[in-house]
Amino acid sequence: MARAATTSDVFNAIAEPQRRRILSLLKENEQTVGAISERLGLAQPATSKHLRVLREVGLVDVESRGRHRLYRLDARGLRGVHEWVGGFESFWKGSFDRLEAYAQELERKEREHGTTQHGSRP
Repeated sequence: MARAATTSDVFNAIAEPQRRRILSLLKENEQTVGAISERLGLAQPATSKHLRVLREVGLVDVESRGRHRLYRLDARGLRGVHEWVGGFESFWKGSFDRLEAYAQELERKEREHGTTQHGSRP
């Protein structure tokens, strides 16, 4: 099955770990490709390629200032990802609520039976 082009789909673009690392760096502040390459230990051509993909899906903007090109995060492109992931919040909340209820039930049973965590009497 053919994979969707990373240049047209935010989900595929951020599936690549180095691109997520670049977005995390750009969350801090705008940076040059050289600074990003150095901080991530990547070759500059590889960093440029990742930045191109991120620009094409609308997650990164670039501005020329003199001889430098500064890249910055455009988090608006992550809105769809945020909304999709947010749809799972009720699942996780329900899972944690059930876990808490189970732990409370175990604690109640221990108190009723007078046992400690290790199964011995106090």
